Amino acid sequence: MSEANTTEEGGTTASKQDTVTLPARPRSRTDLLRSGFGRNLGLVVALVVLCLVGVATAGDTFATGANVLTILRLAAVVGVVSVGMTFVITGGGIDLSVGAMVALASVWATTLATQQLAVDYGWIFMVSTALVVGAACGLVNGLLVAYGKIVPFVATLAMLASARGLAEIISDRRTQIITVNSFADFFGGSLIGVPVLIWIFLLVAAAGWVVLNRTTFGRRTFAVGGNAEAARLAGIEVQRHTVALYVLAGLCCGIAAVMLMARTTTGSSTHGQLYELDAIAAVVIGGTLLSGGRGTIVGTVFGVLIFTTLNNVFTLNNLSISAQSVAKGAIIVVAVLLQQRLARRSTSS
Repeated sequence: MSEANTTEEGGTTASKQDTVTLPARPRSRTDLLRSGFGRNLGLVVALVVLCLVGVATAGDTFATGANVLTILRLAAVVGVVSVGMTFVITGGGIDLSVGAMVALASVWATTLATQQLAVDYGWIFMVSTALVVGAACGLVNGLLVAYGKIVPFVATLAMLASARGLAEIISDRRTQIITVNSFADFFGGSLIGVPVLIWIFLLVAAAGWVVLNRTTFGRRTFAVGGNAEAARLAGIEVQRHTVALYVLAGLCCGIAAVMLMARTTTGSSTHGQLYELDAIAAVVIGGTLLSGGRGTIVGTVFGVLIFTTLNNVFTLNNLSISAQSVAKGAIIVVAVLLQQRLARRSTSS
């Protein structure tokens, strides 16, 4: 028998001795930057640089355990909102109403009637109220986008105005003080030296990572965000899934409202101001595509930490809020430009 093996069609296949194994093509810098590891590594480097700047400019005031806990506590509320935003943007949408939903949920959960019921039945009633209000607002957003065929930008912009206005009507533009001591004691406390609010953020982020990366719901989210029509042809209920994404974002806003109520011991129609900007900024800087189809919870967490640390450094150095806003805007623009550049390189290759 010859070295070449004869096939049924009469052709020949090369023998094992003739097989040549080509060396693997080395990964370019662009490939590394596009990978999840590369993006997260870049975020870690950025966070470390910010910390070094904080130490250099604010000295011992920045590098203290108390300040680190302050940064994490401030990041926790926006971080939970950003997890919900990650799902919406990955699914091809956007939500401009997250801050207003936080405000409405906090106001509704701190009315005199709700707090009286919480005294009778426990603080879980206040928590449930905030979660239901947030999820209900998300449901309205989802229905308008999925079945009303309204552009997400317009639908959620309308919810922003409506939810904020309803919060002002309910509270009569007054700050509502929480008088349920058990609520404040539980959510304002600590577990093994770490504030409960930080633990809530970690749990929400971990749950979000599992859902997005290890479940059918997460795979469908990527599919819908990448190509909604292809997802529909593949048998995915795109409209129903879109509604679920906005409900999930609303639920995260309800959780964030509870955390903000615990941190401030109040409910107010002014809560959540500019949270939509902070959440979108954290999601984009973390590596989630604004066009949908790619999202990362880990990147979002790093994005939240970067912006919160930036705010802390600015505050410790007595720089104005306006300067912070300019810095945030510049970072968002750079992140989007970098995403577009990497996307073009990926297409060309």
